[in-house]
Amino acid sequence: MDLNKLKALAAKTLKVGQSRIKIIDAEKAGEAITREDVRSLYKEGAIKVAPLRGASRGRARVLEAKKKAGRKVGAGKRKGTKKAREGKKKKWMVQVRAQRRRLKAKKPSNYRKLYKMIKGGYFKSLKHLESFIRKE
Repeated sequence: MDLNKLKALAAKTLKVGQSRIKIIDAEKAGEAITREDVRSLYKEGAIKVAPLRGASRGRARVLEAKKKAGRKVGAGKRKGTKKAREGKKKKWMVQVRAQRRRLKAKKPSNYRKLYKMIKGGYFKSLKHLESFIRKE
């Protein structure tokens, strides 16, 4: 039998694509006619099925490493606005935590009052907080 036709028959019989069928022993395979012959050739090892190939992650790993190093984050790569990319809550948390740390280090007499003011978002920055503490 013609090897291309045999490949097609083997692919149908073994339920895989034709590109995955590898004919190892062409002489033995040439004598096969039926599906049963194909099955026996497969068991003997005259016909093999290549394993499935997945998508390569090589390029993805390289890209990930570059991003980790701080590359590929310029204006041309950004889709959303600054507010869309960084949530309000996250920004608030970072700011509040920094202010609370500074407040804890200073420990002024009106600590509780200032703590509540920080929670309410009164201070714009650490400098604003510092200047308020100095004035009081």
